[in-house]
Amino acid sequence: MYSNKIGVMVDSFKLGLRAGIKKAKEVGADGIQIYAVDGSMDPDNLNKSQRKDLLDYIKSNGLVVSALCGDLGGHGFTIPEENAWKIEKSKRIMELAKDLEANVVTTHIGVIPEDETNSRYGVLQDACEELGTFGDRMGATFAIETGPERSETLKEFLDSLDSNGVGVNLDPANLVMVTGDDPVKAVITLKNYIVHTHAKDGIMLKKTGPQIIYDFFAEGGIGDLRLEDYFAEKPLGQGNVDFAAYMKALSQIGYEGFLTVEREVGKNPERDIEDAVNYLKALMR
Repeated sequence: MYSNKIGVMVDSFKLGLRAGIKKAKEVGADGIQIYAVDGSMDPDNLNKSQRKDLLDYIKSNGLVVSALCGDLGGHGFTIPEENAWKIEKSKRIMELAKDLEANVVTTHIGVIPEDETNSRYGVLQDACEELGTFGDRMGATFAIETGPERSETLKEFLDSLDSNGVGVNLDPANLVMVTGDDPVKAVITLKNYIVHTHAKDGIMLKKTGPQIIYDFFAEGGIGDLRLEDYFAEKPLGQGNVDFAAYMKALSQIGYEGFLTVEREVGKNPERDIEDAVNYLKALMR
């Protein structure tokens, strides 16, 4: 019934790049996603030879790169003064993705306003249009991660773009934890744009404005706000994402791409990730 491959976010292991790649193979993954914004994975720190060496190491472990994560932090692309360098950096990350034989770079772009007359809406359009056009030329997709807005708002934003190089990285847990949106409905709404997904679970504890949550991440804390009062990430199958229904919806729209396990909390990420891989495999039988 299912032909999806299972990926894991290498950085979630907290073991370093090469050890994380090896561990991904050990837990039974088919592919990996890697953060590519700084350190050894900063595109500026990897020459052509080093890129080939890394790709060879990934392949020697029987893996492929499902996507790179190009999240540059802060308020995404909502601040015009920051966008020149962020756009150029994102282009370099897309080039790195292609060198690693991947076609997707995922990121958070910032909260898309529901009101299209909000000045921030146009700022986000301009940034995504430039990156989407670059992606069209490269044969790559700049994939917006779900979470800060309802799926309908994200679809309307994507529909407004002229380029085809902007898509969606669907993270069902972000929808459940932050917006209270239904992941199954999101799959149907965004069906024409989904190019990658995260396999993550969670629960909402108390509803608040998504802008407040994402401002907290962008600014490294806001006053006495405690995120743990509002939501909690959970191991797969222990949160409010109905994975059976979610995966059925993905199958119905013809999505055959990666389900990439991301684990951002927990004391034993290796065990949680391995359990998540096995959980997904059991659902796909």
